[in-house]
Amino acid sequence: MTKDELTAWALSSGWRVIGGYPSLCKPGRKDDAIVRLVLKVTVAQLEIRKPAGKWEKVAGAAYGAISADELGGPPVGMGLEKVPGLSRLMQDNRDAQVFG
Repeated sequence: MTKDELTAWALSSGWRVIGGYPSLCKPGRKDDAIVRLVLKVTVAQLEIRKPAGKWEKVAGAAYGAISADELGGPPVGMGLEKVPGLSRLMQDNRDAQVFG
């Protein structure tokens, strides 16, 4: 996948651009990003914000190692499936966009 394809997937899956990064927010706090995708030139990284406010990289891979899921789920090869609660957070953000 490319940077543009990852961005398109994220935006269609409930992510919003906050601070220049596709991000997920806490439920009920639409401007408080707690998860973000940092899309660099050659790699994509998933970062989670710690309670102290510092971002920590929890998953990532080169664009060549990331492929689209055939069923429309999260991209394969980046490690998104290792992050507990990510799919629920994505659903909450998607619902907030639709019903908010």
